[in-house]
Formats: sequence, structure tokens, C-alpha cells
Amino acid sequence: MELIKDTHYEGERPLFATHNLHLENVTIHTGESALKECSNIEAVNCRFEGKYPFWHNDGFVVKNCLFTEGARAALWYSNNLQMTDTLVEAPKMFREMDGIRLENVQLPYALETLWFCRNVELKNVKVDKGDYLFVHGENIRIDDFEMNGNYSFQYCKNVEIRNAVINSKDAFWNTENVTVYDSVLNGEYLGWHSRNLRLVNCKISGTQPLCYAHDLIMENCTMTEDADLAFEYSSVQATIHSPVHSVKNPRTGSITAESFGAIILDENIKAPGNCELKLWDDQTCFD
Repeated sequence: MELIKDTHYEGERPLFATHNLHLENVTIHTGESALKECSNIEAVNCRFEGKYPFWHNDGFVVKNCLFTEGARAALWYSNNLQMTDTLVEAPKMFREMDGIRLENVQLPYALETLWFCRNVELKNVKVDKGDYLFVHGENIRIDDFEMNGNYSFQYCKNVEIRNAVINSKDAFWNTENVTVYDSVLNGEYLGWHSRNLRLVNCKISGTQPLCYAHDLIMENCTMTEDADLAFEYSSVQATIHSPVHSVKNPRTGSITAESFGAIILDENIKAPGNCELKLWDDQTCFD
């Protein structure tokens, strides 16, 4: 592997179509596509300032690096990335990629990041300003995760999340096969139109959560007072260890909670309209 150390590049495609490089303490200044069409690249203690530095790459390691805001759209159409201990200030990172592992990574401006990516692992990752994080992603595993940003995880499939705090309006819309463990989910309109969404030991807040959901499962969850008008037109099996402020027209299934506030079952309920509402203390069923 060729060593390139203590230097800098700028302009267009300075390292285009190179292979088997170890970059150490290298700065990529303003320009475009510094490492396009490359493979087997290691970047350690490097700084990226120009646009699109890693496009159409296969096999690369990024350690203790900085992507400034100017390095927008830095990693697209690439495979097999390992990134650790890195600060990503640039938006629109990671598109159309297969094989991503991020650990100890911070993304303070993660607008439109991680779109159409497959086989993704995140550990100890913090995201801010992350509107539209993870759109159309597949096979995603996340642990120890914090995020702020709306419309996250839309149209994703086969996702497992553990130990997360997710502050996101419209999270998990139109998802399929998503499981969230031991997490806090804050935001309006959680999980609408989802299929096979499973929440285990989670705290839910925000108005009108979990509506239009198909085969929703909640195990040992809690819901805050502002989580009102829940479960409209959903099929659900839920065990909730808190009061439920209000329920509106669940379609079918069973919900067991400490208590129920408003129960809205009106002429707009959809067939079969037979969801059971039960209390923990005496299993009283509300028709």
C-alpha cells in the first residue's frame, strides 16, 4: 500500500482512479472528486474540504477525519466503508451505498443523509439537523444513537435499533420490518403506514402516533400525555405500562394499558372494528 503523508491536494480529481493508498495527515482543499473511482483507500487524520471526494469507490477506511461543510455529498455510489472517530459537518452524505459501518461518528448537519443505503451498521453515532435521514434504506442495525431531525427512516426495510433517542416528526413512515428496543421516540405522527413495526421497552411522545399501521406490536412501552389520538385505523397488539391519553378508531387487535382517557369509536371506524381495550388491574374490556 502506497503511503501519502503530510501533504495537500486541490482542484479536480487529483487522485482519480488510484488504488491501495494510505493517506495520513492529508488535506483535500476546494475542488471536486479527489478520490473518484478508487479502491482500497485508508484515510487517517485527514481533512476534506472539497466536494464529492469519495464517489464510486470500493473498500475504504476513514479514521479520525474531518469533513467540512464544503465536502458535501462526499460518499456516494460506493461500497464497503468503515468510518470511526470522525466529524462530518457536511450534508447529504452517503447515497446509494452498500456496506457502511460508522462508529463514534458525529454528524451535526446531517440533512438528507444515508439515502438508498444497504447493509448499514451504526454504533455511538450522534446526528443533528438530520431531516430526511435514512430514506429507502435496507438492512440497518443501530446501537447507542441520538438524533434530531424530522422525517427519518421513511420507506426503510429490515431495521433494528437499540438504545436510541430519536427526536423526529414523521419517523418510520411507510417502513417494513422495523424493531426498536429500549429507546425514546419523540415526535408527531410516529410510524404511520408502517408494516410490522415492533416497539419494545420504548417511551412514546407526540400527537397522533401509530396510525394506519399494519401489524403493529408494542411490548412493555409507555406513552406520555401528549401522545393522543393514537392508533387510528391500525391493527395492533400492545402492552402499555402507562395511561393512554386518547385512542381513536383502532381497526383491530388488542391494547392493554394502565388506563384510558378519551376513547373515540365513531362512525368512521374501519372494519372489522373489533380492537379490545383492556386494563392491567382487572382486564376490563371496553367495547
